[in-house]
Amino acid sequence: MAARVQFDHVSVSFPTDHGRLEVVNDVSFTIDEGEFVCVVGPSGCGKTTLMNMLAGFVKPTSGRVLLDGREIEGPDQDRGVIFQEYGVFPWLTVEQNIQFGLKLSRSKSPATEHPAICSKYLELMGLKDFANAYPKTLSGGMRQRLAIARAYAAQPDFLLMDEPFGALDAQTRTKMQNLLLEVLAQEGKTVMMITHSVDEAIYLASKILVVTARPSRVKEIIQVPFAYPRQENLHDDPQFVALKSRLRELVMAEYEAQQMLASVSR
Repeated sequence: MAARVQFDHVSVSFPTDHGRLEVVNDVSFTIDEGEFVCVVGPSGCGKTTLMNMLAGFVKPTSGRVLLDGREIEGPDQDRGVIFQEYGVFPWLTVEQNIQFGLKLSRSKSPATEHPAICSKYLELMGLKDFANAYPKTLSGGMRQRLAIARAYAAQPDFLLMDEPFGALDAQTRTKMQNLLLEVLAQEGKTVMMITHSVDEAIYLASKILVVTARPSRVKEIIQVPFAYPRQENLHDDPQFVALKSRLRELVMAEYEAQQMLASVSR
């Protein structure tokens, strides 16, 4: 597989009243075609900033983020973004939300195909019976399915997800993880996902990027040893359990480093 994305010695800092705040420091890694990359690390360490650079929302202070060898200059239709807080438009129906991205000027699909594309994702995400409903009438899991459907309908090459299931209860979260894997098996996308759950990272990802406390640096890159498709009983596999323990230790060490830094700076 060829690398589609390259983070090339990327650093990010922001001005504050107390001087510049360094959020990301000299980060380098690649994302290959078809990879599912999960980024894990302590809260506030800069994980979302990494994703936002690939999305084109944030520019590096130094270094480069390259997509197919070209430096990313801003958002584009080839990168669909899904946020934790659903990111759907409350004044649009389910069907209108899915069609929103299709109607943008840079849409890849001709208008004559929009109804069929919308129908496809209503069916795929189990939302067909709610096409004319408004988001406020949907459960949290259904709103997140709608957010995924809208992102997929625009036919991006990359799916960027920032804690997409973090606000869901455990049972709904598990269902959403399995639905995502099913959709990816059918659609085939390259994914970068931010999560605080090491369990979720192992279950979904093909590669896990462990980052340090702020400023984010690459602490370790782990290739997940399990093939797709994945079943829920994978959680009971001794190798899964061992990898989960190892990841927890790596992340908790960074939480402790973060707390020590906070106590020193008080």
